Amino acid sequence: MILSGVQDGHKARKRFGQNFLVDEGVIARIVSAIAPRLTDRMIEIGPGLGALTCQLIQPLAHLTVVELDRDIIPKLTARCHQMLGDAADERLTILPQDALTLDLAPLAASGPVRIAGNLPYNIATPLIFHLLAQAHLVSDMTFMLQKEVADRLAAGPGSRNYGRLSIMVQAVAEVDALFVVPPTAFNPPPKVDSSIVRIAPLAIRRVADELRPLFDEIVGLSFAHRRKTLSNNLKHWLPASTIIEAGLDPGTRAEQIPLEGYIALAQAARSVPRPLQKT
Repeated sequence: MILSGVQDGHKARKRFGQNFLVDEGVIARIVSAIAPRLTDRMIEIGPGLGALTCQLIQPLAHLTVVELDRDIIPKLTARCHQMLGDAADERLTILPQDALTLDLAPLAASGPVRIAGNLPYNIATPLIFHLLAQAHLVSDMTFMLQKEVADRLAAGPGSRNYGRLSIMVQAVAEVDALFVVPPTAFNPPPKVDSSIVRIAPLAIRRVADELRPLFDEIVGLSFAHRRKTLSNNLKHWLPASTIIEAGLDPGTRAEQIPLEGYIALAQAARSVPRPLQKT
């Protein structure tokens, strides 16, 4: 039986955003979606009591896990030793640290890593951006996220979920929402549904590095007021003529514009001086 936080004597901690996955069917489905292979350089973030860890590690030669809660690490270690015996010392490395400070370079010294995990809802978005900043070191990432966040990551133009998060992530990665996980799969059950999402960094990013700061700024300004038109949100910087030059209708709202439209707008904006900042 998969151990829960209660059964193992460990009470889930709100400050760590802990909700322990306990449904064996869901765990098997997640592992199937990840499809770990013997030679994969795999990292699991937030292993908790090891429900996913113990299944994920089986086909792997080695697994690195990142766990912030130091009180839970002895329980995780004991469980892995129970399943793997002495081989656990060679096949499992536990990094007791905050994933938001994780440097992938040492872990990817021999090639790109694959990352998986049940992410605490309170750090999911900043953590994804932290890892995507190191995207050249990552093959793919498969995460359990709050369904609302997953929907925003995968949304396309015209959807109510489409916004700055969708565009910023899709500019550097392919995003696929795989399946929904109900609250009953966890202990304690969260108040919302979760989703499994795969994020695969692109070999060639859709936005050139030299254009990225301008692109980021324009996307942020465009979604500053969702109910306003593109022209109204950008009026203190870009004239309607520049928006038209990019092939866009100034009267369109930001959520109607595809990623390619924002790339074109950033390219057109390069020749327009930025307004002086108020002091």
